[in-house]
Amino acid sequence: MSGRGVEVTIGSAVFKNPVFLASGPAGYGLEYETVIDLAVLGGVVAKTITYKPLVGNRGARLRETPSGLLNSIGLENVGCEAFLSEKLPAMVERGMRPIVSIGAEGWEDYERLLERLSGTEGFDAVEINLSCPNVDIGGMAVGRDPELVEKYVRRASEVLGGKCILAKLTPNVEDIVPLALSAEGAGADGIVAVNTIVGMDIDVRNRKLVFDRVTAGLSGPAILPVALAAVWKIARSVEIPVVGVGGISSVDDALKFFMAGAAAVEVGTAIFYDPELPVRIIERLEKDGIPERLSG
Repeated sequence: MSGRGVEVTIGSAVFKNPVFLASGPAGYGLEYETVIDLAVLGGVVAKTITYKPLVGNRGARLRETPSGLLNSIGLENVGCEAFLSEKLPAMVERGMRPIVSIGAEGWEDYERLLERLSGTEGFDAVEINLSCPNVDIGGMAVGRDPELVEKYVRRASEVLGGKCILAKLTPNVEDIVPLALSAEGAGADGIVAVNTIVGMDIDVRNRKLVFDRVTAGLSGPAILPVALAAVWKIARSVEIPVVGVGGISSVDDALKFFMAGAAAVEVGTAIFYDPELPVRIIERLEKDGIPERLSG
């Protein structure tokens, strides 16, 4: 591809374009190497890793809705050792730009994970998942508290000095701006907004809950207005870049995030049914340039 310059800089990291795959739907990127030209993307946010492997939640994990997808995966992942020895080298070998997504079941595991990642090569950007709604410890339980957001982000900035630190926030709060301000004050280089919205479903025929945990995380087109509003508010409250994610299912959806104030976007659920969408967004940006942020 060639055309207008679309590089974006976030902290110490320079990305060749502002279109990333969101953590989760694409796994470690490798699952999509036959259907997406992953080397063209600005970045691939890997599935969130924890210090130890996790098997995830029991029971049903996915449920389609008329306008989105409910998931209750529960941070299933291979753990940091397998990720660093197997997944990350494979991502780099295939020309991907990895963004490592990290999470934890508690503070001690978080400390161990950061120490293990410290000094590791092959990536220069980290997304801290402070917003997963499908776990009992960590995730959204941390991400709703500005003081805990500050604590987790500050420690990552201290241990992973020199790498780009992105804080992924939850929309499941009354006001997301204090969380963004806490992350910025603690040293985050960028804010990622937003993760999934808490929802649930009921199997009417069998008179039972769909998910063992009762609730799950809703993604897809239904949450775009919520994500867009969050990006708009955050971009006008912080000085660091904002990465918009949530409900992008067309090129125009992505353009809306840039107009709202995003410096980059992540595409998630849409790749299940339209895997070429991220590339089409890049082509549009290279042809017409990145839309200017709207005033207001």
